[in-house]
Amino acid sequence: MTNDSAVPDLDPRARQLLRALIGQYIHHGSPVGSQTLAKSAGLDISAATIRNILGDLEDIGLLVSPHTSAGRIPTAQGYRVFVDSLLQIDTLQERDLARLREGLPKDVPTQDLLSGAGDLLSAMSHFVGVVSAPKRSNESFRHIEFVGLAPNEILAVVVFPDHEVQNRVIRTESPIDAQTLEQISNYLNRNFVGLPLQSIRRTLVGELRQARDDVQDWMQRALELAEIAVREHEQPSLDVYVAGQINLMAVQDLNDMAQLRAVFETFQRKRDMLQLLERTLHSEGVRIFIGEETGLAPMDALSVVSTPYASADGRVLGVLGVIGPSRMAYSNVIPLVQATAMVLGERLGGR
Repeated sequence: MTNDSAVPDLDPRARQLLRALIGQYIHHGSPVGSQTLAKSAGLDISAATIRNILGDLEDIGLLVSPHTSAGRIPTAQGYRVFVDSLLQIDTLQERDLARLREGLPKDVPTQDLLSGAGDLLSAMSHFVGVVSAPKRSNESFRHIEFVGLAPNEILAVVVFPDHEVQNRVIRTESPIDAQTLEQISNYLNRNFVGLPLQSIRRTLVGELRQARDDVQDWMQRALELAEIAVREHEQPSLDVYVAGQINLMAVQDLNDMAQLRAVFETFQRKRDMLQLLERTLHSEGVRIFIGEETGLAPMDALSVVSTPYASADGRVLGVLGVIGPSRMAYSNVIPLVQATAMVLGERLGGR
């Protein structure tokens, strides 16, 4: 896991008590007192000594005492220390890995895989699943075709390697006859299938410069149509799949409707969500944002567990993760996020 914060230097007893307290709080959701820790922490020390250590942890900002209870709960900084240096990550069970592979089958459209990954992350974590889509401009096309609809209207049809078909009506300043459209379609399919879309313009510009005068007009039209088709068919850069927002309504720490409304509105602002996820785009492994570390005020009571997903050759395609309360079972969520990224990368890597 990667993070940007320093971990306080705690002695072994303080570390064990902090780990035990946060474990208890994650499991039960109520403030944890010294008597409870005396029974569960595995330390041969008195409750009075435990209270003193907890007081020290509170003084350095890792714990806080709610006014309604003698027990303590972790702060965002306490969770940060926990996930960075105290957490013991579980292994994802084989049945859960099998569920991921079954739920993300091969040979289905990319959009179905992305939305499926979000649904699985939500269903298996019981929180919110998020997935950012790969940028379409980094992919290749399987087939491209231009068909005349009217004197100044052309239908551009682009088929991508995942068999997804996207259509766009292009309006031109002057008519292009059916024979020329067929020649342009054949030329692009003969020379550009399997190549990244951004290479179309670079290659066509080079060939245009070398073309004879009598074919420059045809080549210029081919370039214009290809650029419009590619640009209009690129997947929007703000594509973020969000699933399971309603799960947050059952979270004990989010029982204020105004706060929930603000969180749901944040999920609707795809630009904010994409900017948050892209902070993980170049990370190695899982990255965790706790509370205000997200940079989004409505999510101060939430945490984000995210990781990039990549193709077999290491090409990063996007980011996925789970958004839930800071009091989430990180030891379970982290391996779920890692495994989902692995399976999704396998499914998309060859496209």
